[in-house]
Amino acid sequence: MTDLQAWAALLALGAFHGINPGMGWLFAVALGLQERRRRAVFRALLPIALGHALSIGVVVLVVGLAQEAIPLEWLRWPIGAGLVSFGGYKLFRMKHPKWVGMKVSFRDLVTWSFLMASAHGAGLMLVPVLLGWSAGEGGHEMSGHAGHDMSGHAGHDMSGHAGHDMSGGEHAEHASVIAAVGKGPWLALLATGVHTLGYLVVMLVCAVVVYEWVGLAILRKAWLNLDGVWAGALVLTGIATMLL
Repeated sequence: MTDLQAWAALLALGAFHGINPGMGWLFAVALGLQERRRRAVFRALLPIALGHALSIGVVVLVVGLAQEAIPLEWLRWPIGAGLVSFGGYKLFRMKHPKWVGMKVSFRDLVTWSFLMASAHGAGLMLVPVLLGWSAGEGGHEMSGHAGHDMSGHAGHDMSGHAGHDMSGGEHAEHASVIAAVGKGPWLALLATGVHTLGYLVVMLVCAVVVYEWVGLAILRKAWLNLDGVWAGALVLTGIATMLL
């Protein structure tokens, strides 16, 4: 997986999370309807996004630490099996934790969002992207070194060979840094931020559209359907992870 594909996947997964009413925007709309103010909807979105980002960030850091200590090949099967098991569990038990009250503070919303994202397995969906990212960049680095060595043996002069090796080394170093999304805290933070940006933008659009025009009656079926899609995506992602 290339850098561009990995960033696009992180952003797209954030958008997919943002569409799901059970992961944030429905609660924001409910608060806005309760207070009869659009401002209440907007006020709830930031702490909800923050709680989601914290849940995602925990998973990203854990994956990074695991890659430091465990070979990549050893991670695929347990992670894939975990995704399939969790997705199967969600398919058979499509229920939602219910909030006990509607008078909530900023901290309450952050906590609620963190728990909801964790309960839905939001961070688990990022794991195959991170693993594929590392594997893809690693393979690119190896192929780059092989190509440079072959071109050197084919008859490049010493100066050209040295310059080629130097540029190849710089590219390999850049590739290894980008691939280590979990190994560098700043890059892990950036990956979490890109994902959360997609989540926040889509959640904002959904909340405003539903609050202003659609209303909540349409969600009686849409909620369950999205949960089914989400659980099925977890299962399919787990299978794909094991077969990579």
